[in-house]
Amino acid sequence: MKLTGAQILLECLRAEGVETVFGYPGGVVLPLYDTFVQYPDIRHVLVRHEQAAAHAADGYARVSGRTGVCLATSGPGATNLVTGICTAYMDSVPMVVLTGNVARDLLGRDGFQEADITGITLPITKHNYLVMRASEIAQAVKEAFHIASTGRKGPVLVDIPKDVFIETAEWDGYPEQIHLRGYPLVTRPAQDDVERAAELINAAEKPVILAGQGVILSGASAELCAVAEKADIPVITTLLGISSIPDAHPLSYGFLGMHGHYYCNMTADAADVVVGIGMRFDDRAMGRFKDFNPGAKIVHIDIDPAEIGKNFETHAPVQGDVGEALRALLPLLEPAEHPEWRAWIDDLKAEHPTDYFGEESELTGTWLVRALAEETGGEATIVTGVGQHQMWAAQYYPFQRARQWITSGGLGTMGYEVPAAIGAQFAQSDPVWSICGDGGFQMTLQELQTVKDHNLPIRYALFNNGFLGMVRQWQELFYSDNLHSVDLGQPDFLKLADAYGIAGLRAATRQDARDAIRAAQAVDGPVLIDFRTAKVENVWPMVPAGAALSETIEEPA
Repeated sequence: MKLTGAQILLECLRAEGVETVFGYPGGVVLPLYDTFVQYPDIRHVLVRHEQAAAHAADGYARVSGRTGVCLATSGPGATNLVTGICTAYMDSVPMVVLTGNVARDLLGRDGFQEADITGITLPITKHNYLVMRASEIAQAVKEAFHIASTGRKGPVLVDIPKDVFIETAEWDGYPEQIHLRGYPLVTRPAQDDVERAAELINAAEKPVILAGQGVILSGASAELCAVAEKADIPVITTLLGISSIPDAHPLSYGFLGMHGHYYCNMTADAADVVVGIGMRFDDRAMGRFKDFNPGAKIVHIDIDPAEIGKNFETHAPVQGDVGEALRALLPLLEPAEHPEWRAWIDDLKAEHPTDYFGEESELTGTWLVRALAEETGGEATIVTGVGQHQMWAAQYYPFQRARQWITSGGLGTMGYEVPAAIGAQFAQSDPVWSICGDGGFQMTLQELQTVKDHNLPIRYALFNNGFLGMVRQWQELFYSDNLHSVDLGQPDFLKLADAYGIAGLRAATRQDARDAIRAAQAVDGPVLIDFRTAKVENVWPMVPAGAALSETIEEPA
């Protein structure tokens, strides 16, 4: 039978099991929006800015493990997606991005609201498509979902001109198979590589595992724990690897990097074998590359061969899916114990606790995260923006399951917290807590209307210190306290909440904060809590920019 291009696209989304699309309409995609009514099983969530559509699809994907989908019109609609696409690309989040474009006969003629979105997004997508015939939509969509969700996951863009949505083509059903030349999927690691990795681990006296988000994306948390337990290896995570191992696990030691735990940074720098699993060995985690633990042997397990050996010499490279690699590694590991090594780390942890709560009278960000953890039992899904509040959440919230921690890591996108929480909430039924900075919150606060439209039970915890806190911290420490353009003006956030028709609370003391958290949890719907935190508070520990992990500082000199 013949269907329009718009119908074919929606048939493809239905076949992929897509339930939710985050989008914003515009001229060239109106034929598609006109067709949505025929597909009531595909819910369209109207955001208030296209960037939010991308971040919401991103948050949905991170929580659900499924491919997120967002949609925008041509020109500025498509370009407004770029920051969200890049955020997903940097953090390997599976996402299919759908954009409309001007009619085929206007492409390349600088028509109204035309933008070369495939050219613009080429560096920040795994692949992208400009579909020139309705008959080609199904194949392009099938390939897009396959590419986005396999190998090293990431965003794929499908751009469709307006008249292709209108054009009819024969619909023979969704393709069952695809054959992509130039896209080999190596998921099973080479046995020789796994054996070499096992050999190094078995010989280690001071091994450490650095677990990244690849563990979560692969669904390999159980395998990670099994390997760590058998070989008695302490596990430290990257920022995005947080929640890959339960915080309560006896081999879980926290996270490393610029604002990681002091003892984690020292442990990574003192180990004789470093096992990187599903992580990039990037600068924010490893500090100054040339001075990171030069005596260590490095095992690197990753799905992406481009990451192996990119920043450090790798003595045992293992390319493949993290889950498959760990399952292959487990029987080759000798049962081991490293009591002296673990005692050294435990002593270091006791001597250098990450415990910066401020005076008892102060409502500090550090104390507030700990209070949130206590009041939620450590069970909440946490979505954050980027800045001081993000680091405090990473340091102090005790995550117990994979996909419980949602944040922008590689790109560090301010404003992520508001719309990403929307996607996270659509992916689960339990209320989401979004920990926000007052700077980032103001970048995407218009999405409170989207939250209200669907009465989403998101609790927005606004850490309001009136500053761009992390920028202020850097200006204080490294720019002679020259505080330029960081003192934020802001609206009355309770009036803002009232304007959007959602519950608003305010807290300026520790007791008020606990009362507000408890009150928020009792609300059937969204809540915005304006926590008036200490105006000047820094994140410690800290690895200064360009320094080595061994140069971690715990407090100002």
